[in-house]
Amino acid sequence: MKLAIVTACPNGMVTSVLCARLLDAAAQRQGWSTSVEVVDAAHPERALSAATIEAAEWVLLVATGDIDMTRFIGKRVFRIAPAQALQDVEAVLRRGTEEAEIHVASEAVPIAVEQRVPRIVAVTACPTGVAHTFMAAEALQQTAKRLGYEFQVETQGSVGAKNPLSAAAIAEADVVLLAADIEVATERFAGKKIYRCGTGIALKQSETTLKKALAEGKQESAASDGKAPAKQEKTGVYKHLLTGVSFMLPMVVAGGLMIALSFVFGITAFKEEGTLAAALMQIGGETAFKLMVPLLAGYIAYSIADRPGLAPGMIGGLLASTLGAGFIGGIVAGFIAGYAAKLISRYVALPQSLEALKPILIIPLFASLITGLVMIYVVGKPVAGMLAALTHFLDSMGTTNAILLGVLLGGMMCVDLGGPINKAAYAFSVGLLASQSYAPMAATMAAGMVPPIGLGIATFIARRKFAQTEREAGKAALVLGLCFISEGAIPFAAKDPLRVIPASIAGGALTGALSMYFGCKLMAPHGGLFVLAIPNAINHALLYLLAIVAGSLLTAVVYALVKRPEAVELALEPANA
Repeated sequence: MKLAIVTACPNGMVTSVLCARLLDAAAQRQGWSTSVEVVDAAHPERALSAATIEAAEWVLLVATGDIDMTRFIGKRVFRIAPAQALQDVEAVLRRGTEEAEIHVASEAVPIAVEQRVPRIVAVTACPTGVAHTFMAAEALQQTAKRLGYEFQVETQGSVGAKNPLSAAAIAEADVVLLAADIEVATERFAGKKIYRCGTGIALKQSETTLKKALAEGKQESAASDGKAPAKQEKTGVYKHLLTGVSFMLPMVVAGGLMIALSFVFGITAFKEEGTLAAALMQIGGETAFKLMVPLLAGYIAYSIADRPGLAPGMIGGLLASTLGAGFIGGIVAGFIAGYAAKLISRYVALPQSLEALKPILIIPLFASLITGLVMIYVVGKPVAGMLAALTHFLDSMGTTNAILLGVLLGGMMCVDLGGPINKAAYAFSVGLLASQSYAPMAATMAAGMVPPIGLGIATFIARRKFAQTEREAGKAALVLGLCFISEGAIPFAAKDPLRVIPASIAGGALTGALSMYFGCKLMAPHGGLFVLAIPNAINHALLYLLAIVAGSLLTAVVYALVKRPEAVELALEPANA
């Protein structure tokens, strides 16, 4: 059988060549005679001649988007997308022999004319607004380009919204994709179909996510009677908590770094009134850290009940701080305030003439009253006692317990690389900063740096096992790891999770254990190795660095040993048979 293979992939020449090579090899294994063309506008002389196409029994066309079909008139043609072709080349050839149809002149029109291109707008947002936000956006952009979709994405990162969606883009979109782990305001999307998912899903299953958004997006309507907008998605406790943590983090980071800077002048220098050290401690410890718990509680309530929950949540959070209930009390206050505001909004009916008073008078008054009374008379003292016991345990625990806690926190930081388990360990450690428990924060940040640093090192010590693209990703992972961005390891984990994740957990657990064993205490909740440049920001700085190096080397060596070598890369030059 004579077969003509033509590939034209607009998302990259490498994909075109890869498709051509794999299909050509599969056809020749079946004893077929093949002629191959990789469409390249810069080299039209490489195109198959009319005589070659005429001699072929059928044409296998691997392409997306517009392509000149006039030269295939009268030939049996089977067209398929590159992504489908790469999944199973043998099956593609079988389908082609059975399903190829004669191409006639009336069909020779561009696909863009035959079918309207889907339009999608998206918003990505993760709790820290650092890595998952932008990685998910990039993955969605690349996949949309490959699928031929019109796509615009707004990233709500740590520095605010980047590339904000215009009103015109939202109006023209077929669906709004909200790839977010925290609550995102949806007022501007009123009347549009909305599809929701997490950033992790969007990053790892971008094609499935885009197709599901088009197929399963649903319109979310707000009630017109003054009640809070109905939330169609299943949010859950965890998402509300992450929303609170995401708004709290900048306050914690700013306060923690201010405290660390005050220690530059000496550990007890802030006690001398009128000095710069005392001013820095006043800004960080006495102001920023006092606002930490109210912010946490306020935005947990905001995630549950929208803006009506914000005021009672912050009031409850400040009460938690005043009562000594700390961050645990703040979490409880946030949920009490949020659900109280939501229930009042939904079930308290007022005459239409008084409905406007509900958001500015009724909800703030009664939700704050309920939250405050519950915190003072029911929740505050027991939670304060529990937090005091936890703080005492952390401060007085023996070496064995410290190591076990370090192993637990370190392993959790490396299980899902910025996912729910990672964020839970991090939120726990950040919350303890307000109680002057600094050791868990040190173990957590050190362990979080290990996976990307370790995998980056592995690409150097076992270069032959890694493809060129992985070696480049390893360099980027090293830099991200130094900045305490665990997500730098995601490209490796997504490709080889059964080897990458155990290797990362081993290194992270070792680092967490060593950090706790050495008694390292960290004042700043973020910044990676760069906080070591601040004198007294961490005690035992050299031992802390040793813990990070040890865990990173363990991850690197383990993964270098267990990783399977990459297959020999196919040549990229097209060849005609």
